Amino acid sequence: MADDTLLQIRGLKIEATSYPPGEPPKEVTLVEGVDLTLARGRVMGLIGESGAGKSTIGLAAMAYGRGGVRLTGGTIRLNGRDIRLADNRTLRSLRGKEVTYVAQSAAAAFNPAKRLMEQVTEASLAHGLLSKPEAEARAISLFDKLGLPDPETFGDRYPHQVSGGQLQRAMTAMALCPRPDLVIFDEPTTALDVTTQIDVLAAIKEAIRDTQVAALYITHDLAVVAQVSDEIMVLRHGRMIEVGPTETIIHDPTQDYTKALVSVRGLDHAEKPPAEPVLRVEGVTARYRGTTFDVLKNVTVDLPPGQTLAVVGESGSGKSTLARVITGLLPATQGRITFAGRELSGDLKGRSKDDLREIQMIYQMADTAMNPRQTVGTIIGRPLEFYFGLKGAERDARVQDLLDQIEMGKGFADRYPAELSGGQKQRVCIARALAADPKLIICDEVTSALDPLVADGILKLLLNLQAEAQGAYLFITHDLATVRAIADKIAVMFKGEVVRYGQKSDVLAPPFDDYTDLLLSSVPEMEIGWLEKVIAHRKMESAGN
Repeated sequence: MADDTLLQIRGLKIEATSYPPGEPPKEVTLVEGVDLTLARGRVMGLIGESGAGKSTIGLAAMAYGRGGVRLTGGTIRLNGRDIRLADNRTLRSLRGKEVTYVAQSAAAAFNPAKRLMEQVTEASLAHGLLSKPEAEARAISLFDKLGLPDPETFGDRYPHQVSGGQLQRAMTAMALCPRPDLVIFDEPTTALDVTTQIDVLAAIKEAIRDTQVAALYITHDLAVVAQVSDEIMVLRHGRMIEVGPTETIIHDPTQDYTKALVSVRGLDHAEKPPAEPVLRVEGVTARYRGTTFDVLKNVTVDLPPGQTLAVVGESGSGKSTLARVITGLLPATQGRITFAGRELSGDLKGRSKDDLREIQMIYQMADTAMNPRQTVGTIIGRPLEFYFGLKGAERDARVQDLLDQIEMGKGFADRYPAELSGGQKQRVCIARALAADPKLIICDEVTSALDPLVADGILKLLLNLQAEAQGAYLFITHDLATVRAIADKIAVMFKGEVVRYGQKSDVLAPPFDDYTDLLLSSVPEMEIGWLEKVIAHRKMESAGN
């Protein structure tokens, strides 16, 4: 290896055992024939859809395979030695010292019972790299470098006492504290709002530059990885599709799959003109039981049939709370909601069967929204039985019609959720909502957990279904690229209030209030240097910070 080569992977093969429901176990190959070379102080982005092998390859850089995954072929040379077949003692000595890991969900990765300082310094102390005073001084320096509030006392807090963006940066501090040679960033901003994502990306980029650590940056968003990477490797189905300098991959890709990733943000939707609304929310104020503050404050919006109202804002702005009020899950303390010409009861118990049927909801996490022990046919068939009394062959025929509508066709009714991809699971949730023949569907962040290509397909499907049935959508999101793709009207929410509202063309036209300007400017663009430009020109900080 060249003197500056830190990590060299050749002919990597990774396998696992699959246990399909009702079938005998079978061996599957997750990654095959991947080569990778990373120099000291450089950042390589690993990009591709779910199942491409990004995280599996990233973890292989520390000779780790999770959940029964086995590293069965090739070489993994870190600092000149092959670690694929190293014994456990050797691996324990390098993990947390030479190579560290930043997980996608910091909230799940931290111990809620321990203070942040204890966890951030743990690896440095366990490996004997620093004394306790030295490790704590190093952590405070990193807190400051990463833009965390009150760096001297920040480590005294518990994980639940900081925001999601702050916790993700604390995990970056934990990874950098031992002064590793390599850090693996596994989708560190995917679960964050676009506004918070900007701050975390900027902090990560600055920390990488100042510490001269090498990094593998794993994501499915090419615009995000373009801001931090020197090189990009595009992966699909466990194989390398294309690799090269960041600028080349973005501006001059050679493979069709990479070209599709680059162009996926091109979907746009021509807004429909104003019309008489099917849903009217008037002066709604709401608070959660046992609290003394309002989470919604005098919210007024309306939505015509056959159109989409996008409700946008950061986490905590009140978007999902508004959906809970509309569905009757959270009674409003003030205001009223009228739907299809009738006033709705504020409490779910006071609503008729038709009220329940005509307002359906599609949730963000399809995995948790479906019973894993029920087949697709049973999941979609339940609303048909409950609302329309369909049974037997009649119900099965309607289930198949709905599967055809969501472009899944035959062969899926007998499958279980575990046998479906992320995009297929979300399509099943859409079919379940359509089964009730609703007039309004509330879509709560339905594409935020999906890869760009899959999310693009879901948005196109929703638009096609709306054109056929003239149903209304209330679409909750924090992603302005999604808003452009689907909305007719937009309500921008900030700390429980609607701060900007109207037709899409009006809301997205300047002049902007500071918060709308922050949201619009925070949508990542496929442009080298975009991150620095946004940070330099924005007018306010994210509420998540």
